[in-house]
Amino acid sequence: MLSPADLDALDVLLAPTDRLLAERYPGDDGRRQPVHTVYVPADRFHAGTARAWGDEAARLVTEHDGWARLAGDLVRPDLADDLARRAAAKLATDPVEDLRIDLEDGYGLRDDDTEDADVVAAAHEVARAAADGLLPRSVGLRVKCLEAPLRRRSVRTLGLFLTTLLEHGPLPTGLVTTLPKVSTAAQVEAMRQVCERLETALGLAAGVLRFEVQVETPPVVLGADGRVPLTDCLTAGQGRVTSLHYGTYDYSASIGVAAGDQSLEHPAADLAKGLMQLAVAGTGVHLSDGSTNVVPTGDADQARAAWALHHRLVRRSLSRGIYQGWDLHPGHLPTRYLATFGYYREGLDAAATRLSAYLQKVEGDVMDEPATAKALSGFVVRALRCGAVDPDEVDARTGLGPDQLDTLARTGALR
Repeated sequence: MLSPADLDALDVLLAPTDRLLAERYPGDDGRRQPVHTVYVPADRFHAGTARAWGDEAARLVTEHDGWARLAGDLVRPDLADDLARRAAAKLATDPVEDLRIDLEDGYGLRDDDTEDADVVAAAHEVARAAADGLLPRSVGLRVKCLEAPLRRRSVRTLGLFLTTLLEHGPLPTGLVTTLPKVSTAAQVEAMRQVCERLETALGLAAGVLRFEVQVETPPVVLGADGRVPLTDCLTAGQGRVTSLHYGTYDYSASIGVAAGDQSLEHPAADLAKGLMQLAVAGTGVHLSDGSTNVVPTGDADQARAAWALHHRLVRRSLSRGIYQGWDLHPGHLPTRYLATFGYYREGLDAAATRLSAYLQKVEGDVMDEPATAKALSGFVVRALRCGAVDPDEVDARTGLGPDQLDTLARTGALR
């Protein structure tokens, strides 16, 4: 047997590992992850933007033979009516879950006076949307990158947006900034310092300003020293980085992929996203896929082909454990929700059956353990949060309420 001194020596030896696991890999923090992020150029954003996207999405579905046709083309026949009903209701009540007011590629380069005016106007519209109950669950700003030519403009934009927004009251809950074209952890460190100084200058609570990192340049995936700087980016953020977002087209172009071959399912994209997934695992930082630029705006054949592509890409991401993506056009919303709801509804029976058997210690076809119980309950939690399933049907199948499921998803046990 080991003596108390031997055990104390083990504690000393492993103390750095204990600190690393506690500080760097705390697990899911319970934040709700949106199923998508919508990007809208700042000069086109207004208080009713989210509602207008929902209306336009519904109009496109109606124009091309309605929900029955769209769902019938894309989803399992026995689920088509239910999924169509849920997706239509989502567009009517909560069409956009996460919105970014874009001052970067979708906005372009403008003179300083023009960008200043657009930033101020956008901040006023955010405040108006909040007052009128029209603001999506989460909202934020995509500033320009911190490379030398755009650095000062980026910081000015962020400061002006926050200052204007604070004139109307507290910042919206969950406000987040997107930092694009990150190439090194030093840029993340710089953004962290910018946030700290803005908090001091504006009288904000420490740590309230958080940001997400867009992965769209090769050096942040594979550094000049042969290391993967993504993990250094999380360290540099010191808890302020909320998520990593894959940038489909900038990244693909920067490694030489031809325009016609740029896609979320290109092997180079999968490699980058695989490394991103490893970097955020266990950290509580979310991961988001990118977008497709094929939109259903043409004739009936083109629209159905675009919807089929988008539906397939969303399902592909979900099956790979990436639960969020970008939507660039209102026409992406119908298939975002059909694909997302369908993914969870198709998997609900198996997940609920296995979870119930695990909790009741009933032997079945699968020998589940705490790790798979966490995954199963996490699946059901995401299904509940996005509206794919209802609390009463989950309770009937598992005997668990949302809080119990959340605890099980984060810890693998019920306390």
